[in-house]
Amino acid sequence: MASGELVKPVDPATLGVGEVVTNSGRVSAARMYTPSAPSLPFTAVQLATLDEVLTVAGRTTGLDFSVYLGALGPDSRAKAKELHAATARPAHAVVIAVSPGERAVEIVTGEESHRRLPDRGAKLAVMSMVASFKEGDLVGGLVGALRMLTDQAGHAPKS
Repeated sequence: MASGELVKPVDPATLGVGEVVTNSGRVSAARMYTPSAPSLPFTAVQLATLDEVLTVAGRTTGLDFSVYLGALGPDSRAKAKELHAATARPAHAVVIAVSPGERAVEIVTGEESHRRLPDRGAKLAVMSMVASFKEGDLVGGLVGALRMLTDQAGHAPKS
């Protein structure tokens, strides 16, 4: 309060729950802090759809499909290759790495998966994802790309 200002007395009956008038005449109020839940990129239904498509893709092709959504850093290709190398079976793995904030999309394949998924098929899947992402449909782009890659790879070879 600046000098010369008048302080109007506060009627305690008008105070809300958690408010009190201090000895100096100020009103002090306690408020309950409720942290907001973190916003997730997908709803539960979208996550279930994505999980189902990943499962079907793996069972149909015999390849290990993974989706990474997050920051890839300045060298997105190197980070995507690092994620691919960390998979259980890198030779049979297909990693789709997407960083919406950096506007980067990478698809990394292993030795066996590359034989069945040529670069042309991966490029078409990336173009399809980018088109969906531009429309704000993140999960639709991922699901569409996974289905395209599954069709391109075909059924798992019989041993």
